[in-house]
Amino acid sequence: MSLFITPPNLASFPVRAFFTTRAFAGMDERIEEALAAALDISERSIYMPVQKHTGNVHVLEDGPGPAVADAVITRTKNIFIGVVVADCVPILLFDPVREVAGAVHAGWRGTAKGILKNAVETMTAHYGTAAGDVRVAIGPSIRACSYEVGREVIEEVQKATGEGDYHDKREDRYVIDLSSANKIQAMASGIEESSIWQSEECTFCNPGKYYSYRHAGGSTGRQGGFIGMW
Repeated sequence: MSLFITPPNLASFPVRAFFTTRAFAGMDERIEEALAAALDISERSIYMPVQKHTGNVHVLEDGPGPAVADAVITRTKNIFIGVVVADCVPILLFDPVREVAGAVHAGWRGTAKGILKNAVETMTAHYGTAAGDVRVAIGPSIRACSYEVGREVIEEVQKATGEGDYHDKREDRYVIDLSSANKIQAMASGIEESSIWQSEECTFCNPGKYYSYRHAGGSTGRQGGFIGMW
């Protein structure tokens, strides 16, 4: 099994961007340790925010130490930024014009709070990024085939996303596809559809390849999405 998945729309740029699989880090292994060993770098060259399903975006230059946020952006080179997930949507951003990188953790609460939109707006405010220049890679996550939710989740995500084919009602059950909801939000932010790569894999349907909180029925490991400029 491959340790990494490299989004093809970022492969030609001066960045290293990838999503990990469950083969990358074991259940009890810190993903920072695994990443440092795999890339032969110091853990000090890895930054991940403290994820709490917020709409907060951390600008890495704001200061050291982990911040409570579900997205991080930076222009700093020689550092990897990232997020960890186990069904939620990992999203990587790159502006090749201004040389800005971003990593986003979008669960349903973060999606309802427009975390991806917030990240793009912060890139613009801090670094002058034009949304039309941004490339987006949306990694593996739980998809509509396996993600049953309450009606209130649909309603909250709809407020941030609008209408679209990212949710459905099957008999008396509601299902949602957060990956597609975030793609819609990305395009609403001004990002070109041709600049977006979206993984088609479902973490719940591929428990041998990815960690899935819902499939495990509780505590499980984590995979991640990471990006670094060098």
